[in-house]
Amino acid sequence: MLFLYRILINLTLLISPLIIIFRIIKKKEHHARFLEKLGILNAKRKLGKLIWFHGSSVGEILSVIPLIENLEKKKNIKQILLTSNTLSSAKVFNNFKFKKTIHQFFPIDSNFITKKFLNYWKPSLAIFIESEIWPNTILNLKSRNTPLILLNARITKKTYKKWKKISFFSRSIFNKFDICLAQNDETKNYLKKLGAENIKKSGNLKFSETSLKNINKINKNTQKFFDLKKILFGAISTHQEEEIFCTKIHTDLKKRYINGITIIIPRHIHRAPDIKEEIEKIGLKVHLHSSGRKIDNKTDIYLVDTFGETKLFIKICKIVFLGGSLIQHGGQNPLEAARLGCKIIHGPNIDNFLEVYSLLNKNNISSKIRTISQAKGIVQKNLDNKFSSKKIIKKLNSIGNEALLNNQKEINKYI
Repeated sequence: MLFLYRILINLTLLISPLIIIFRIIKKKEHHARFLEKLGILNAKRKLGKLIWFHGSSVGEILSVIPLIENLEKKKNIKQILLTSNTLSSAKVFNNFKFKKTIHQFFPIDSNFITKKFLNYWKPSLAIFIESEIWPNTILNLKSRNTPLILLNARITKKTYKKWKKISFFSRSIFNKFDICLAQNDETKNYLKKLGAENIKKSGNLKFSETSLKNINKINKNTQKFFDLKKILFGAISTHQEEEIFCTKIHTDLKKRYINGITIIIPRHIHRAPDIKEEIEKIGLKVHLHSSGRKIDNKTDIYLVDTFGETKLFIKICKIVFLGGSLIQHGGQNPLEAARLGCKIIHGPNIDNFLEVYSLLNKNNISSKIRTISQAKGIVQKNLDNKFSSKKIIKKLNSIGNEALLNNQKEINKYI
């Protein structure tokens, strides 16, 4: 199976220039730094102990920021390398002012490139986040006797079924981790079946994401505009079709709240021009956040099409709709909004975050909806009745601090 995997990866490598060019055109790839994915590095490796974190995208990167903040204080750690796969995560990383930590794009998992990457960086400890399993990188790390941790591990039923089909191969990969720190019982059970040998449930690090202190403020003109408006709700991490669903909710609510405005932040911001066009066909006025133009007071939808500002807009909303839940996507992480005190509405498809939503539902923070009418009713109820989530925020912060301490304790054993 490893032989077949390496053939497929090498084929991917051969056509990668075409893929990268296409992604650059679509603004999904960095026009200058894409060479990092081919193992051509542009950052300097300092002398001394280097800790390497790898996460797929924005959510995984944000979840380890508090850990990195703590590790930067350790004198024996000279450098921290953080890698990810997406352009959005690289841009979010730039919002933080680290002294020891640098970002690089994760290289294609070919045997040759991963060896070159590891020979250059020589990590003292490698930490993969959630479900980032890259066979060549993992095997090459273990051939160097580098300690390897699967942090905040999350294996869904769907992911488990895929690995189970190649159980012999999966066992040979998962048993290479020195320890797997699972965020929930489901993952702990799946990891054991997949061949991991040292597994501990240590809590979900996404409860302990860093505060807003490192992120810029909304500019004064935009803030002044929102002060004069009634924000009906925010639609966060929306996917295709969900923006129109939310726009129709807005249209119904606007009959009651004449001065109302809805904030929409799509999951993939390159879709913003198309979303704007679709909404304007309905007859609503849309303002693009990145336009730099004066905001028309008749604006209905404020469309955020920039990276790294989601928290700022969530903070000024009282109610948010979490996308990826009306379509067959599995939902998006609701913790960021919950930790900032928002009421959450979501569709029925939340398989990726069942445990998290279960906790939020029990504490009356989130509500499931299927129709525009249901969503409108819940938003209206919460707009008319003032609510406070301070106690819940305190509870979530407590859970987050516990998870952070548990994971930090386990990582310290390998530093």
